[in-house]
Amino acid sequence: MQEKEGSVREPARTPDGSPLLELSAENVRLLWSRTYNTQGKPDWSHIFPYYHDDIVFQDSIQRVEGIEGFTALCERLTARCKELQMEIGPVLKDGNEVMFDWKMTMMFKKFPSTPIYGCTRLTLHEDGRIIAQRDYYDLWGDIFNGIPWFFKRYRKFMRRKFG
Repeated sequence: MQEKEGSVREPARTPDGSPLLELSAENVRLLWSRTYNTQGKPDWSHIFPYYHDDIVFQDSIQRVEGIEGFTALCERLTARCKELQMEIGPVLKDGNEVMFDWKMTMMFKKFPSTPIYGCTRLTLHEDGRIIAQRDYYDLWGDIFNGIPWFFKRYRKFMRRKFG
């Protein structure tokens, strides 16, 4: 969509009509910290409006297209965990790209807590909402680190095969 010269783009809005915050580095930190750093289950309801209907999400396990698939993915993650916490590291923004480091700790119902270290790249649509999200992490290495009898074998295998 091209804007006419001198026109002002209308800000994206939440379902209740309030304008969304600009996704600056500071606001991304604020919003994501509110999502995960509560007691118990995460609550994404306040950040879903920041996602474009055509969001493409990808991580080490899956690729999901569309807001319905993305919200279902978040609900599955919540259901799997007894508790989920996230520590947000540095947040950087360059143009329409935002990147941040994180440490997510998943507390399962029957297994010990498992910290996973990773980072997220958000790509912003011209309307300011997130059109793409790519999460990068070593799922198996971080999970295997929590299994005392297995992690040494796994790390030895990885060093031998991959340096």
